[in-house]
Amino acid sequence: MTKETEFDVAIIGAGTMGMAAGAFLAQQGVKTVLIDAFDPPHVKGSHHGDTRLIRHAYGEGRQYVTLVKRAQQLWEELEQQTGYKIFEKTGVLGFGPEDSPFLQETIAAAQNYDLPLEILKSQEIKERWPGFSVPDHFIGCFEAGSGIIYSENAIKAFKETAIKNGAHLVTNTPVQHIDMNDEHGVKISTENTTFYAKKVIITAGAWAAKLLPDLNLPIQPIRKAVGWFEAPADLYDAANFPSFFIEDQDKKAYGFPSLNGSGLKIGKSDGGQAIDPDLHTQNFGLFESDEGDLRHLLETYIPGANGKLNQGKTCLYTNSSDHDFIVDYHPENKDVIFACGFSGHGFKFGSVMGEVLSQMALDGQSQFDISIFSLKRFGM
Repeated sequence: MTKETEFDVAIIGAGTMGMAAGAFLAQQGVKTVLIDAFDPPHVKGSHHGDTRLIRHAYGEGRQYVTLVKRAQQLWEELEQQTGYKIFEKTGVLGFGPEDSPFLQETIAAAQNYDLPLEILKSQEIKERWPGFSVPDHFIGCFEAGSGIIYSENAIKAFKETAIKNGAHLVTNTPVQHIDMNDEHGVKISTENTTFYAKKVIITAGAWAAKLLPDLNLPIQPIRKAVGWFEAPADLYDAANFPSFFIEDQDKKAYGFPSLNGSGLKIGKSDGGQAIDPDLHTQNFGLFESDEGDLRHLLETYIPGANGKLNQGKTCLYTNSSDHDFIVDYHPENKDVIFACGFSGHGFKFGSVMGEVLSQMALDGQSQFDISIFSLKRFGM
């Protein structure tokens, strides 16, 4: 054991949440190491593909609103501090049947937190954005102040911030074992190096269950497909078209306007294939449904964007069994913190989760109420 391998905090998994936590800790002068099996940003996890939605009136549950409002503030601060383009205000339109539980929760969240939200009839949607085809019985929820987080830029900005402030980044180095009972602290073994830390934060995404087998975490990695389709700029570029989500019973999707001629981006927020993350590759088109399901969505709701496939990618959702996040201290060692199960809607919270995790490591608690994310809710 040497000073080069001893740290105040070690972060295992330097993706969305881990890189953000590393930046927050390094800025406070904490001796921090970030260890990742790859070299972020990369295409193996859940942060690639250029863009993510950020919404404030939150259909997944109004309990998320306080966190997402803080996340928005932190993303904008990161953009100012680093010069990376991180947030784009396109507005976000959600639409579906009026009795959609997700839309009704979106409306309730807006009312509870006094958030600006327009409720639109089907005809109003089509008049404002002719690129949509919306059934007559649908309503829309439009949040003009929300929009896009440029996900890979966000990772780069946090990475640059962490390293500039003294964090040590170890890439292409999978962690093989974590010993929480070593006399020198938490022992982290890789193929060539052993690290020791007073505190450990595990933000390994789809690999969390493999690194913490004793916890039987109720999470499942899911392979998802997303595509960019050629679309007329006068209807579908960011100046003329919002980011969006669709909540229609068995059709759940999200998407973005065409940015710099890339094509309209669309992905399904349901479905996908359960997968071992070690087997995940960029193999869009392996299943007919990769492109087929996306085209069906376009044919139904955005027919003018059903053009040539410009590119397709796959990514990983790591779904918890109830689709809420899991953020907690290890029940056998409070020096070990883990955050996982972000279930496809977590990226927008990356900034605030970095802050939360740094507070948990340094102060033993966060200023935010994250009790709803405790592992205890599963009876563990």
